[in-house]
Amino acid sequence: MRAIPLTVTALAAALALTACSNSSSGGSNSSSSSSKNGSTCEIGKVSVQVGSASVAPTAGDSGEVPVSITNQSAPCTLDGFAGVTLKAGGTSASLSSLSGAKNQKLKLAKGDSATFSISYVRGKDGDAASLAATSMTVSLPGSDAAQSFPWKYGPLAGKGSAEKPNASVGAFQQAGD
Repeated sequence: MRAIPLTVTALAAALALTACSNSSSGGSNSSSSSSKNGSTCEIGKVSVQVGSASVAPTAGDSGEVPVSITNQSAPCTLDGFAGVTLKAGGTSASLSSLSGAKNQKLKLAKGDSATFSISYVRGKDGDAASLAATSMTVSLPGSDAAQSFPWKYGPLAGKGSAEKPNASVGAFQQAGD
């Protein structure tokens, strides 16, 4: 059996997102706390990893950062979009969902994985309208727990200001076989 690298799977999931046609509000963590096939997935009961990014090399270029979630515990459900907040010094910016991305309710058994991508446009170094993020926090729908990761992909272009970065969160996609 051939194994497909997670980065290829994440990239395929990101490309599949461009075909979606319904819009949802971003960073939504709305979900019931339990379902028939498990409770809400929570940081601490799932592992969260940031994969190899397709980094935007220069200002104005687009990049993708894949994030994978693997359930380490009892069955759980992802229902909504991941919450992602980028931080630069005293500035924080919560990302909205990718325009056209449609939420999928995913049930993860122990060992199952899902991915989502963060799409962004690189900003100019030193530009007041760019967010020079140094970290990001990721939370899962229906849970207040979050995990921090370094942001090492350069400044993000702002939509008028650094507090509104040109970045968004894609929908969860089932990963693996």
